[in-house]
Amino acid sequence: MAVLTRVATPQDLKHLSLEDLEELCAELREFIIHHVSQTGGHLASSLGAVELTVALHYVFGTPEDKILWDVGHQAYAHKIITGRKDLFPRLRQMGGLSPFINPAESVYDPFVSGHAGNAISAATGICEAFEIAGNPARVIAVIGDGSLSNGLTFEGLNFAGMRKQNLIVVLNDNEMFISSRVGALADYLSRLMTSRTMRGVKEGIKSTLRNMPLVGDALYRLSKHIETNLKGAVVSGSNLFEEMGFRYIGPIDGHNIAHLVQGFQNISLMQGPIFMHVITEKGRGYVPAEMDPEHFHGVGSFHKINGEAKATGTLPKYADVFGQAMLELGQTDQRIVAVTAAMASGTGLKPFAKAFPERFFDVGIAEGHAVTMAAGMAKYGLKPVVAIYSTFLQRAYDEIIHDVALQNAPVVFAIDRAGLVGPDGSTHHGLFDIAYLRNIPNMTVLIPRDQHMLSCMLSRAFSIGGPVAIRYPRDHVVENPLPCSGFTVGRAQVLKSGTRAVVFCAGPGCYRILDACRDIEGVAVVDLCSAKPLDAESVTQLVRAASGRFVVVEDGIAQGGVGSAVLEVLSGLDLPLTFRLLGLPDRFVEHGGSDRLREQLGLDIGGIVASIRSIL
Repeated sequence: MAVLTRVATPQDLKHLSLEDLEELCAELREFIIHHVSQTGGHLASSLGAVELTVALHYVFGTPEDKILWDVGHQAYAHKIITGRKDLFPRLRQMGGLSPFINPAESVYDPFVSGHAGNAISAATGICEAFEIAGNPARVIAVIGDGSLSNGLTFEGLNFAGMRKQNLIVVLNDNEMFISSRVGALADYLSRLMTSRTMRGVKEGIKSTLRNMPLVGDALYRLSKHIETNLKGAVVSGSNLFEEMGFRYIGPIDGHNIAHLVQGFQNISLMQGPIFMHVITEKGRGYVPAEMDPEHFHGVGSFHKINGEAKATGTLPKYADVFGQAMLELGQTDQRIVAVTAAMASGTGLKPFAKAFPERFFDVGIAEGHAVTMAAGMAKYGLKPVVAIYSTFLQRAYDEIIHDVALQNAPVVFAIDRAGLVGPDGSTHHGLFDIAYLRNIPNMTVLIPRDQHMLSCMLSRAFSIGGPVAIRYPRDHVVENPLPCSGFTVGRAQVLKSGTRAVVFCAGPGCYRILDACRDIEGVAVVDLCSAKPLDAESVTQLVRAASGRFVVVEDGIAQGGVGSAVLEVLSGLDLPLTFRLLGLPDRFVEHGGSDRLREQLGLDIGGIVASIRSIL
């Protein structure tokens, strides 16, 4: 780490030679691999963006110049060379380094970045602010190729091109999303066409052509047409961005530090919107990640020598149970289709996709499109299941209301990563889905307490006749689940009887509550099974039997959640109430282990016991 030890801030890069920069990139990769193997994290994307990161900070003057990262998946090298090297060993741990881009953490992080697609729109806003203030600083948005399936990205590109902003967009293309690699010739031509000498020649030729009498304008238009078509012949896809008002540069080899530096130095002198296309290899420099970049996109701790995961238990996760249930249901009903948004593996749908490729639809990072497409499918005979993480489904809220619920389209939403997700932190906790779905007419919201209930609810969802959401966590399943018997939509299940007080719960937390109540006599434990419809009759009877004493425990935001639903039911009850609502507070919860977070928030067994005893 001879070079890395000399780099504490981006300013230290300015004193390094190109050879030093190459060595720095190698050391950064080793540093990242070593620590992520212990903490887990988004490895493959960050390894692919090392040279790109170093070149950007070498050429531009951060933090005055602003680099916006579209999702922090690719930004580990950025964190390390912007003063956070010593914090990196505590990446994604409670009190340690944030998993994504976090302005509260560093002045070098100009805008929050956890969901793909927001970088260009945010950058256009910064450009407008700089323009009004007369600030000459440059604004650079680094996006991944997956962001090009996101509508917000194109809205931002359209605005920047329309306004002729001094915005640089860098496309980190690690999946050959737009075009295949076209070799050294295109790389050379791209750097040549951006050089100061070539720009001068081009501008001179254009000026001469336009000043020629009679035919000058026609010849100028012809030259532009020829230039555009030559670029199109060399680089597939360049016309799209130029039609949107950008000057397209690329593709450039994203692992050649000298070429990247030269390219960035050249475009730093240009005005107007620039789109620079950089080809990188996901997982670069670590063979296991190069061989399986999808697995190493987001990975837990692993053995560095071979990339094998460290033991985390033998039980499957809820996503695995969902995937198996979908496979079995798909075999019995050809109308069942699966839709996801770039999360086929994470949602457990890979087996379904392999078995029924014609009924599997991965729309990319386009959650709104996924939901509306599913509504169209549902209205015309199919049975779509939309599998999207809770935090990402937020992006399709209008489509859920307008396109699904308004016309009562029977779309099933499989909401993975509901509740606390631990190390991924505030941008990824699935805390809001109950609150943002419960208030939508026609919507049914089911919350399985274990793997048996998940499979049962998924099977039952197709017969409800309207939109259904089933939310479940990213955790491993329950080791000894209760029998799944007598489940009826809208009916609660009493798991433990008692009349001194009643504890209402929904989801796998029911098992934690049963443990908490094991030594407290006379306290009932009730699994509500759903947030909507709520079993108003049972809730009222149970609270009345407990003389108005109850606790509600949920793994979601307390405001508008299950506890709020219980209070709504009890609002007309002519009985004094003594209660506690245990849920997530009215703030964004940071990253950390889920057990530690629950302990901190009073949602662990000790916190639940204390709340119950406080009302007895």
